[in-house]
Amino acid sequence: MQATSLRNPVQQIRMIMRDPLLAIVLLVMIFFVIVAILLPLLAMIGASVSPEGIPVFSEYLTSHVYLEIIRNTLVLGAVIGTTGTAVGFLMAFVQVKLDVPFKRFMHIVSLVPVISPPFALATATIVLFGRNGSISRGLFGVRYDIYGLDGLAIVMTLSFFTISYLNLRGMMLALDPALDEAATNLGANKWRIFRTVTLPMLMPGIASSFLLLFVEAIADLGNPLVMAGNYEVLATRIYVTIIGLYDTTGAAVLSVILLVPSLSVFIVQRYWISRMSVVSVTGKPSGTPQTIDHPFVKWSLFGLAMGICLLIVLIYGTIVHGAFVTVPGVRWDWTLDHFDFVINGIGSQAMRDTTTLSVIATPIAGLVGMVIAFLVVRKEFFGRSALDFGTMLGIAVPGTIIGIGYILMFNTPVSINLPLLGDIDLIPKLTGGRAVFGGALAIVLVYVVRSTPAALRSGTAALSQIDPSIEEASISLGADSARTFRRITLPLIRPAFLAGLIYAFARSMTTISAIIFLTTPQTKIMTQQILNEVENGRYGNAFAYCVILIGIVMVAISVLYFLVGSTTGTEQRIEGGL
Repeated sequence: MQATSLRNPVQQIRMIMRDPLLAIVLLVMIFFVIVAILLPLLAMIGASVSPEGIPVFSEYLTSHVYLEIIRNTLVLGAVIGTTGTAVGFLMAFVQVKLDVPFKRFMHIVSLVPVISPPFALATATIVLFGRNGSISRGLFGVRYDIYGLDGLAIVMTLSFFTISYLNLRGMMLALDPALDEAATNLGANKWRIFRTVTLPMLMPGIASSFLLLFVEAIADLGNPLVMAGNYEVLATRIYVTIIGLYDTTGAAVLSVILLVPSLSVFIVQRYWISRMSVVSVTGKPSGTPQTIDHPFVKWSLFGLAMGICLLIVLIYGTIVHGAFVTVPGVRWDWTLDHFDFVINGIGSQAMRDTTTLSVIATPIAGLVGMVIAFLVVRKEFFGRSALDFGTMLGIAVPGTIIGIGYILMFNTPVSINLPLLGDIDLIPKLTGGRAVFGGALAIVLVYVVRSTPAALRSGTAALSQIDPSIEEASISLGADSARTFRRITLPLIRPAFLAGLIYAFARSMTTISAIIFLTTPQTKIMTQQILNEVENGRYGNAFAYCVILIGIVMVAISVLYFLVGSTTGTEQRIEGGL
């Protein structure tokens, strides 16, 4: 639970200043949020409302073409929000409420989309079910046009339902079985218990999942670039406006239009979560969890969930298989040419650059998230909620908008002129020609911005479950806030820290929309190279990239578990922390 403010802002500042290191850390975190998140966002908004941008607003909002694009974007968000939440609910319900086999298999398969590139599923689905698909035309003789809303709905639902699944599964596991037992004792059947007890308790999670998936869908760039066809959405129009037309003002205007629904939904989601509290566990849960034993309901739901899992396995099997054949879906001769192209060609630099930048960004994102969570939950200072909200904008704002904001904000250095010293760069040039480290610094910063919110939420949840008296005892024995955080708090929230690190690395390796405008000839990113291969029809090379990328992520996750996940010695470190 977040600490309640008992002091006025002046007293809070005095309390913070008593610990100079804590004050410095707080200022660094505020500076990070302002420079890395708020300033690029404001630069993008400023470009859209400039004298050059206002007429473009009028043009876009009165054009039938652009109104259709806006409508397509909102429809896509609503469809994916509904279907993704439904699939996530189904998979979670089968895991928690049914006594069926293969639960471990279904759980692992449900997590696979998290560690794959955003358009890997889309490319494999085209090979299987496209106009010349191995299944659609090869087995059934149907020339199915998968491009458009229906194809996007299938691919993006399978790509994003994991968010809903993890959210709802956790809520279902936390429900007190005594509630079901009480309803049963009052004569309610299983359907009525589900409708009047279980479902209302899960409504905050269902609503939250829908809103999160809505934002993910309208912000996604990779899948629409591959599968949208004539169904154009705002993310792809922004991409074309920048890459094809070099019109940053027009892209800024479109970004503001896209920002309105995404930010509105994010605010509604935060308001919903803060206002709608459903208490299901008031102490240690009592009773035995009840499962659904009606044969028709039980095996129908199991069959549906297993069918979805097998479809995911089929698609990822196509990715792996396609990396080893000459032309996926056309020629099935086994070959290693695609891996040779990736490993010994341009892909070697892409693998090296992407992995290096992700390795750099991951600990920064994890540590920044934990520090901000510690400040927000444990410390009192004016603007605490604003710091939390500003950090969360890193994930609430679509990646394409962040990328455009970085182009507008960091395409020229921010300097001051000092006597005797001359021009001093406060903020160096991070993007465009002759950027610092070939644009790598901007990419790392975007990786951190996009990954920190997950670490923040994970850390906030973990800290809320830890009694503050443990840290208070450390401080009363003479340790400052920094040492208490390093020696006491961080070991206790290590599972949350590990989750933040895993998410940060996986997201950094697989992201495309936020960094597609920031890559330079000096810095190559694997997702950018995969997109290039897909656009040129070289699916085998793209699949080889995907296999290698997934392998790198899985190895990194294993290493993180080895380095951070071990519980050996935790108690000794805490006891010896002072």
